[in-house]
Amino acid sequence: MSNIKLMIVDDSPAIHMIIEKAAKVNGYEVCAHAKNGEEAVKLYKLTMPDVVTMDVTMPIKDGLAASKEILSEYPSAIILMLSAMGDDEIVDEAKSIGISHFMKKPFKGQEIMDTLNNMLLKE
Repeated sequence: MSNIKLMIVDDSPAIHMIIEKAAKVNGYEVCAHAKNGEEAVKLYKLTMPDVVTMDVTMPIKDGLAASKEILSEYPSAIILMLSAMGDDEIVDEAKSIGISHFMKKPFKGQEIMDTLNNMLLKE
């Protein structure tokens, strides 16, 4: 996979580094970094990424609220929800707003890239 634009949304700089390093090795272009959901919504409109990694728990606006806002305007957006919590309620809420891909933290860089590649192949 190459020339795929990825937006990374997480309040942890370490997560940004792990994902960005793996993305570059796999030929992805990281087109935007956001540290909260509010930034994610603004940057999505500006950069129109092919795929988004979205943390659930962030300040200002959480990942579920940001995803809901993005998907309401861009229903074909591809979002991978990341969470340290394997909470069924969160997964159910995410599914209800149109997110079907989830990954639990912690993860290895290549694990997230394998998941993103599989998501993109199915679209």
